[in-house]
Amino acid sequence: MLNRIEETELILNADKSVYHLNLKPGDLATTIITVGDPHRVQQVSKYFDVVELTKERREFVTHTGTLNGKQISVCSTGMGTDNIDIFLNEVDALFNIDLHTRLVKNEFTKLNFVRIGTSGALQKDIILDSYIATEYAIGFDTLMQFYLLEELDLGAAIKKHLTKNKINLPLYTCEGNTTLIKKFSDFCRKGITITNPGFYGPQSRVLRLPIKHPKLMNALANFRWDNKCITNLEMETAGIYSLAKLLGHNAVSLNAMIANRASKQFSNKPADTVENLIKNTLERLVEI
Repeated sequence: MLNRIEETELILNADKSVYHLNLKPGDLATTIITVGDPHRVQQVSKYFDVVELTKERREFVTHTGTLNGKQISVCSTGMGTDNIDIFLNEVDALFNIDLHTRLVKNEFTKLNFVRIGTSGALQKDIILDSYIATEYAIGFDTLMQFYLLEELDLGAAIKKHLTKNKINLPLYTCEGNTTLIKKFSDFCRKGITITNPGFYGPQSRVLRLPIKHPKLMNALANFRWDNKCITNLEMETAGIYSLAKLLGHNAVSLNAMIANRASKQFSNKPADTVENLIKNTLERLVEI
């Protein structure tokens, strides 16, 4: 017997839209670009041939349109994996839960999520304004403490490495979708991405507050696994990869390197770098 999902588990607005995103079934394409910044949504949708839908609530802004005959949605999530938890679960519900009966649908709809975001490099050889497609993600946030995610061999290796450096932090690991990653391999280097639960202390930035793990960035930069190194850090990718995998969807994270933490350099053209990433991503998305 199918279990009905209670009103307190999946909250709907008076117009039957999902609670946080303010979206209804049919509002989204099955290919969805995610961006952190709500203002970046228009930066993407301006390239659509037509924008068919615009909606927003809080930090969640959504545009759905068509490019070269392919329907694409672009949605802002805000920063952090707490927002990713809301976003991925509500988007999946729009496609895979009947909002009238509150039952999971018999027929599953698989979605493609493509994150376009900015990031900081951890290796000196990573050139400013270049791009990385995340092959593996390591999350230092606590989101996956509340879900059943199978750990990768990478997880045991990074935990052992950090323990040797006297650093004990909870973490989880997940892999991106290899087919999607390959679509962007002509202009993106593959890498291992760290997802941090904050921008300052969690990424070892020191302003007025001392940090608990001052050697964390150096330890991460020196880590090696399967001839791979940790390339960059940001704030959403591990959450997107993990929830997408658990829900049965595909995901890839494309990162613009606007900073290099190892060489202590920041891009003098970050807006141009992001714009170029958007254009390159859309060119390839229409083929998916």
